[in-house]
Amino acid sequence: MAKDIGNSHGTMTSDNHAALWHGRFEQGPDAWAVEFETSIYVDERMAFDDINGSIAHARMLGETGILTKEESRQITDELAVIKKDLESGKLKIDYSAEDIHSFIEAELTDRLGDTGRKLHTGRSRNDQIALDERLYLKRTIPDLCDRIVTLIEALVRTAEKHTDDLIPGYTHMQHAQPVTLAHHLCAWAWSLVRDWKRLQDALKRIDESPLGSGALAGSGLPLDRKSVADQLGFSGVTDNSLDSVSDRDYCIELVSDFSLLQMHLSRFCEEIVLWSTTEFSFVDLSEKWSTGSSIMPQKKNPDFAELIRGRTGKIYGDLVSLLTMMKGLPLSYDRDLQEDKEPLFDAFDCVLGNVTVFTYMISSAHWNTGRMAAGCRGGFLNATDVADYLVRKGMPFRTAHGVAAAAVRKAIELNCSLEELPPDQFKACSPLIDDDIYTLITPEACVEARKTDGGPAPQQVLKQIGTLQKFCTTARSAG
Repeated sequence: MAKDIGNSHGTMTSDNHAALWHGRFEQGPDAWAVEFETSIYVDERMAFDDINGSIAHARMLGETGILTKEESRQITDELAVIKKDLESGKLKIDYSAEDIHSFIEAELTDRLGDTGRKLHTGRSRNDQIALDERLYLKRTIPDLCDRIVTLIEALVRTAEKHTDDLIPGYTHMQHAQPVTLAHHLCAWAWSLVRDWKRLQDALKRIDESPLGSGALAGSGLPLDRKSVADQLGFSGVTDNSLDSVSDRDYCIELVSDFSLLQMHLSRFCEEIVLWSTTEFSFVDLSEKWSTGSSIMPQKKNPDFAELIRGRTGKIYGDLVSLLTMMKGLPLSYDRDLQEDKEPLFDAFDCVLGNVTVFTYMISSAHWNTGRMAAGCRGGFLNATDVADYLVRKGMPFRTAHGVAAAAVRKAIELNCSLEELPPDQFKACSPLIDDDIYTLITPEACVEARKTDGGPAPQQVLKQIGTLQKFCTTARSAG
């Protein structure tokens, strides 16, 4: 039930725990105003990033003489203790604080008094927040990348076992041409390789420190931005202070990348849902990654695949939320930007969990190779191979296409497959057709014939598997 909005106003009983912006204000904000603007429940996950950034900032203040060496040492040492206390649980986050930055600075001031108040010298929450986000993303995106590689490895291991196992290929969800399960799984893997590369590329654009940009116009103090960047492992510093505090391109870019990754997972899951139906029966999901029905005892539902597919809308929504938030903001910082973290973190958490669950689900699945191979017989998946047969005998492809179509019509009339079409009926379609055609249009022969780079022939799929394995090894070493 919603709370009633009263007339009571909050008071600032301690300078240490007052809002960082309270300077000119005599009255504290209304309690509901505080609740409305508080973000600590969202940004608390950046606590250690905030501390690490503050340690680097305080160390730089000491190096440049803005603070004394002793003041710098006291601040950095105590921040390290605060971090240790948070890790151990000795210190609990105070959720009455406005945000994680306010909480940590207030805790430091509680412990060090006026020395703690000197930490914020030469910086604004505007550049501090931008720094914390970048630090957090630099720390966590590699974990997502690692899990993508783990999924690729799982797909490759399964593909290695099924290089000769046929499965129908589809266009328009109609039987098209035979391929192999390995070829299909490699197609999934290659889309994930692109996802990994996009995230790695995005990390390069995050790798600049915005600290020292201040509220929007830098600082009149002799800050050494490069020193802070070096301490925190950035490759350099941002180039423009206005842009530094108002830029959220990296949030949008990453959630866009998450959306593409999630779209791929959703497509995979759509196929898993279809293939696990009684009508297809290509795949049998582990009972550990399936659920039953509350009323129908026979059911084995692909709920995890469906949930991954369903959660795609959440991530798309997060992307639209960020784009909409940013579309009309003037430079530089506006409080709207506080709302960047919730969709960013939500999309990250969602896609991280989905990649992990999909990996477990697909790794434990059983593939019904007999049923898949049976799906390649009938449905005229070899019609193109009839045309190719005639092309090799000198017939123009468009003419050969017509002949193959005529053979399909005859087979439909006789209720048989092309490989079952009687020789006289086949030869009536073209004098170039001979008995040798039957050995060339079996599903196995059709797959074996497709030896072009990237094709489904087993030797080509083995090359893909080798390339994917090499990618995973390189990605692991780079990570």
